[in-house]
Amino acid sequence: MSFIDDINPINALIVGASQGIGLGFLKKLLQDDRIAKVYATYRQPESASDLIALASEHSQRLICLAMDITDELQIVEAVQKISAQVDKLHLVVNCVGLLHEDTLQPEKSLRQINSENLLRYFQINSIGAVLLAKHLLPLFRHGERSVFATISAKLGSIGDNQLGGWYGYRASKAALNMLMRTAAIEYKRSCPKALIVTLHPGTTDTRLSRPFQTNVAAEQLFSVERTVTQLLAVIEQLQEGDSGQFFSWNGNRLPW
Repeated sequence: MSFIDDINPINALIVGASQGIGLGFLKKLLQDDRIAKVYATYRQPESASDLIALASEHSQRLICLAMDITDELQIVEAVQKISAQVDKLHLVVNCVGLLHEDTLQPEKSLRQINSENLLRYFQINSIGAVLLAKHLLPLFRHGERSVFATISAKLGSIGDNQLGGWYGYRASKAALNMLMRTAAIEYKRSCPKALIVTLHPGTTDTRLSRPFQTNVAAEQLFSVERTVTQLLAVIEQLQEGDSGQFFSWNGNRLPW
């Protein structure tokens, strides 16, 4: 049975909900009558038109918040706005991630590494998530089961790395996994009903993966809807001992 079935009402937060997997999660939750209120963050209004349109359709349930995950002050302000309306969260999914942008592309060799790009990867893929864990903790300090999930990537598995390359992306996702596992240990002491996990979504047909889909078999390229359905199934079946673990889209635990 899903932990969501035992709680009423459910308050959720989707971080990075303006497109891709984040927008897919938001649409799925809005279709679910068990979810009372959904908070959704976006970075820039010009790229959040679909999200803003949804907010006008679901004005009683959906609250949009401008937030850049690389700016701790913006995280603080967004959490304060949430806390002014509700005193607890039950489901948080952090979907923010960076693989490429403008001149930043995954490195194929050591020759392509530069410190600015590495810092950018870590700032978005690693540090932002642990800052969320820091400031969201009070909203998880309650007696009902809750989940804080962050989208990671199998490429962040050190044990699974057989091909090399993509230094910044791999390393920042490995760091994300360590940061969230460490946060899970602290959460267990202060809010023991909260589970923290990292999730590998599989290759999903989004803007993030589009330049790298050429060699992906058709059956291994998931639609956003399929990815979200699969990840929600994993989230809903989590047990107490699963906090701090790294799961694939099919529910299997992945090696560190």
